[in-house]
Amino acid sequence: MLTYIALLRGINVGGHHKLPMKALQALLENLGLQNVKTYLQSGNVVFQSQEENTSQLSGQISAEIKKSHGFEPQILLLKIEEIETAVQSNPFPEAGSEPKSLHLFFLMSRPENPDLEALENLKKNNERFELKDRVFYLHAPDGIGRSELATKVDRFLGVSTTARNWRTVSQLLAMVKDSA
Repeated sequence: MLTYIALLRGINVGGHHKLPMKALQALLENLGLQNVKTYLQSGNVVFQSQEENTSQLSGQISAEIKKSHGFEPQILLLKIEEIETAVQSNPFPEAGSEPKSLHLFFLMSRPENPDLEALENLKKNNERFELKDRVFYLHAPDGIGRSELATKVDRFLGVSTTARNWRTVSQLLAMVKDSA
């Protein structure tokens, strides 16, 4: 049995694409997924499955959400090793003391030609970022809502992303370890 972290992009944001976590949990259980646990209302789920093909599994979940709720979210499935690596590779460990200022943008795929120079030109003096493999780390001490850079990450990396703050990522890792 494999343990996965599902990050659903753009649900329950600004009153759009509403999907209550109890409904999501039931939907996943109906698909045969086990030990389903959600975290917050923004589409964070830990579960277990025997399915090894992550793209098939995420497509199946997304299609089921479309059937039941009328929209098809992008879903990124991470394995335990991937979230552990993301946490261990944090280039700004001191930012963990303010967990809402550090965001990890998980990339749906590897960027082929990221424009890091354009992102560098957008960042504020106190912002820092680093791209490592399929994770873009952004330390924005003034908050992500005030960061112009944060709003343009997808565009200049050339791939879709879904972001979580350090507190959420740390909690998901703890949930994964409890499930494993």
